[in-house]
Amino acid sequence: MLINMEWYRVFYWTARTGSLSRAAEQLYITQPAVTHTIKQLEAKLGGQLFFRMAKGVKLTAEGEVLYHYIEQAYSFMETGERMIAEMHELQAGEIRIGASDTLCKHYLMPYLEQYHIDHPSIRIHITNRTSLETIALLKEGKIDFGIVHLPAADKGLEIRESLTLQDCLVGGASYALLADAPLELAQLIEHPLLLLEQGTSTRRFLDDYADQNGVSFSPELELGSIDLIAQFARSGFGLAIITRQYIANELAAGELIEIPLHPPIPPRSIGIASLRGVPLSSAAKRLLEMLP
Repeated sequence: MLINMEWYRVFYWTARTGSLSRAAEQLYITQPAVTHTIKQLEAKLGGQLFFRMAKGVKLTAEGEVLYHYIEQAYSFMETGERMIAEMHELQAGEIRIGASDTLCKHYLMPYLEQYHIDHPSIRIHITNRTSLETIALLKEGKIDFGIVHLPAADKGLEIRESLTLQDCLVGGASYALLADAPLELAQLIEHPLLLLEQGTSTRRFLDDYADQNGVSFSPELELGSIDLIAQFARSGFGLAIITRQYIANELAAGELIEIPLHPPIPPRSIGIASLRGVPLSSAAKRLLEMLP
């Protein structure tokens, strides 16, 4: 049985101030209203809560028991209000993010580093999954937002496009002669091909690109990360299709050679996905404001 919360509020301030009149001042009501409320509460609980004294009121034994719990409840509520205020001011809270290893390293990390410097009290949890798995985690409510490779579509999600990506064909130094003229897509079957393993949004995007041009990819090696593919390509194991932005250092150093491909691979984007209609915390909103 939970009695009117306003009655407990009147009881709390009467017990805390030890005075009906001071309780009335605190609550911005009249003293008769305080007296009437206390009588209602006593009648409902079946016992007297206060003794009248020459100056003010004093709790009975039953009143002391009740005040002990009401005081704790007020303390918890005040703590809750304070925590909410701290979360809005980014002095407390947490963010749960889903992203692949590649997106964490090449896209998210610089912004996370700055965010952690600016807001060291915010706990950051990152779940590394493929883009498809990240979307599944988001729909299950296990993360606040996800960083994914586009294209991706789901009616339950809001997806904001971020950076544009361009995939390109590359090889190690032994393939340098192929860079002199565009390589026809159909000619890729003449060379060992290194691709991300199936089940990733990137692999699905590349397979769709091949299908649309009448080609079917049969990779020599299917690997689980961009870094591994780049390493194998540098070592001369074959040609690889990798996002140009993720291997900018290797291209600049001449460790990987970009080979023109015809028709060129269409550009795609990084997307920031969140659940449609579900508000984000202040901490999550602040991080999203930092992302391009």
